Amino acid sequence: MNLRALHRSLILRLVGISLLLLLIVQAAGFAVVQTFIVRNARAQIERSLDVDERVWRWLLAQNAVRLQEASALLAADYGFRSAVNSGDSATIQSVLENHGARIGAAMTALLDTRMHLQSTSPSRTAADYQSAVDQAVPALVAQPQGSQIAVVHGIPYQFVMVPMRAPLLVGWVLMGFPVNETLVSEMQQLLSVDVAIQVRDATGAVAVPVSTLPDRALTDLRDFRMGGEQVLGGETLLVRPVRLDSGTTSARALLLRSLDDVVAPYRQLQILLGVITVAGLVLFALGSAFMARRVTMPLRSLVSATHRLSQGDYDAPIEHTRRHDEIGNLARSFDRMRLDIAGQQGEILRLADTDRLTGVPNRERFRRAIMEAIGPGNGQRPVAVLALDLDRFKHVNGVLGYALGDRLLQAVAERISGQARSPQDVIARLGGNEFAMLMPGADEAAARDMAQRILRAFETPMAFGDRTVDLSAGIGIACWPGAAHDADTLLSHAEIAMYAAKLRLSGALLYEPSMDSSSAVSLSLLTELRRAVDRNELRLFLQPKVTLTGQPGHAAEALVRWQHPERGMVPPLQFIPFAEQTGFVRQLTLWMFEQAVIFLAQPRVQPLALRISINLSTRDLLDPELSNRLGALLARHGVSAESFCLEITESAIMDEPLRAEAMLNLLSEQGFKLSIDDFGTGYSSLAYLKRLPVDELKIDKSFVIGMASDDGDEQIVRSTIDLAHNLGLSVVAEGVETVSILERLRALHCDDAQGYYISRPLPMDDFLAWHASAAERK
Repeated sequence: MNLRALHRSLILRLVGISLLLLLIVQAAGFAVVQTFIVRNARAQIERSLDVDERVWRWLLAQNAVRLQEASALLAADYGFRSAVNSGDSATIQSVLENHGARIGAAMTALLDTRMHLQSTSPSRTAADYQSAVDQAVPALVAQPQGSQIAVVHGIPYQFVMVPMRAPLLVGWVLMGFPVNETLVSEMQQLLSVDVAIQVRDATGAVAVPVSTLPDRALTDLRDFRMGGEQVLGGETLLVRPVRLDSGTTSARALLLRSLDDVVAPYRQLQILLGVITVAGLVLFALGSAFMARRVTMPLRSLVSATHRLSQGDYDAPIEHTRRHDEIGNLARSFDRMRLDIAGQQGEILRLADTDRLTGVPNRERFRRAIMEAIGPGNGQRPVAVLALDLDRFKHVNGVLGYALGDRLLQAVAERISGQARSPQDVIARLGGNEFAMLMPGADEAAARDMAQRILRAFETPMAFGDRTVDLSAGIGIACWPGAAHDADTLLSHAEIAMYAAKLRLSGALLYEPSMDSSSAVSLSLLTELRRAVDRNELRLFLQPKVTLTGQPGHAAEALVRWQHPERGMVPPLQFIPFAEQTGFVRQLTLWMFEQAVIFLAQPRVQPLALRISINLSTRDLLDPELSNRLGALLARHGVSAESFCLEITESAIMDEPLRAEAMLNLLSEQGFKLSIDDFGTGYSSLAYLKRLPVDELKIDKSFVIGMASDDGDEQIVRSTIDLAHNLGLSVVAEGVETVSILERLRALHCDDAQGYYISRPLPMDDFLAWHASAAERK
């Protein structure tokens, strides 16, 4: 429903309710008036009927007196009395007929003193006269001066009876006069009342022989019980029944007055009230509509305002706020709500796009920024994305507490933001201890330079009160166009390069397809790697270590190589990182360890007292069954754990320090020698290092190689050797590529050396040959 429909609907409801209430009041008043009119009319008619009934009875009485006088003249006639005394029947009958005709009597009869018929006028049969005698005579004998109604052949007759004396009582004269239209017409003319004579015969049938009513109403007068208010011929009448006998006959007169005629004078008043009601309704409807419109128009404006609010438009002000009525209060409340929602919406949008801890954009905002930077309007302008993940941050949180960890993340965000080239560069926190930078217009060289600037910024420790924290990070770089075709892929590639940089401890790395374990090539490579173990495509190589102290010893580091049937020799960097990511590195470690155990168990190798170093990854250290699996392989082939040195990087220990320390203690108790690999590139504390059951420190090759040209690297090597010896640990230097470096290490009292100057990694048989040749040279 649109706003106009809502507006109209409210107006209709307001006007409709108002009109309905007015109509109810008017209808109630009209009903009261109508009831009063009808009640008053009924009372008026009842009073009139009372008069009518008295007049009717008076007319009957007067008629009876007149008839009695006429009958008395006949009874006093000398000739008639003589004929009765002489028994002259013909004369008697002739006199009865003539006198009856003269006075209008329809039935004339002579009764003897025992009330038996003696003679009758010939107008009726003897049976008719006997019926009349049976109905009227008993009542007339009881009241000689009165009259009695008798019904003969459905016609009511008024009978009177007078005695005939000569001088003694010789008989009775009975005369009957019909109750006909003359009497009822006289009644109607006198009082304007309708009269109907209703008779009932012995069978119960009801007839109306005499009536002033129209013919259409006569059919409704067949009920002998009729009385009160009746509808006859479509007209409402009040009926007053009046008995015409003393109970021996069934005849009565019905006095009828029209209720409609009495109410008719009030019809004009009712019509006038109706006109006034209709006019009032029209005027009230117009007034209600006008008032409702004054109410609904502001409401319509408020509805429009709420619609704009629902569409996110919080700028347009609400109207009608200056009114001083309820609408104004409502409008002001809406306006306050608009301002509050606008503020809250702005805050929500800010929080939705901002990391709450550091205040920099979050991952979703950073993703949209990438989409805008590489959008259609960008053209071919280069874009670079840097993903950065802090090293050993979990350890910092565990040692220094989460509060200081949060402060550290805030400081990192500020330090990265300080390296931005321009306001167009976007710095974001992707989650946890992972940050990113978007560099619109930056190519690969600019991205590498930015990564180095960030790494150099991290070289300065961060101070928090009396505590300082050294940080490093792995940075991944992905450039557009080239590395990806959309924002999500570009960010994903930067993160993949970042994880590769952390794994290789390389500081910053540019994304290469070979890093992506989810790419089709990498997935195929990993699938084939799983099969390579079963197909015996992997090879165990050994890189010799030499002692620089003159002490006897034979050692080597075990390295894995993959002889692919189609790709040839696959470099470790193409499959080891992905084995780390997928967890398959555990199978590779067990395979290398088993191959080394089998090699050491050979009779030709046993006399050499060779110690082989094997690298353990973070996943290996976190495997609770590692010590059991290694112990089972040693027991199966009868090789001692002292024949192995297990190398662990500092980062592997720092990721889960408590679990790593527990596993290292188990391995040490089994007899394994433990070595910290790539020492100097991580951030393990000396106190923590002292707690670990390690036997050896292995100096990272970057420092060893740099000894030839950088005094700082030599100082680091010298300090590391001194530190290890002070802790009772031996030292191995890897990356020896020249004789000068080897001699310098010897001068610094390094224990063992490893590098290409000594030997490249060799297959096992070649290693035995090299070992034999080296022994002969000594």
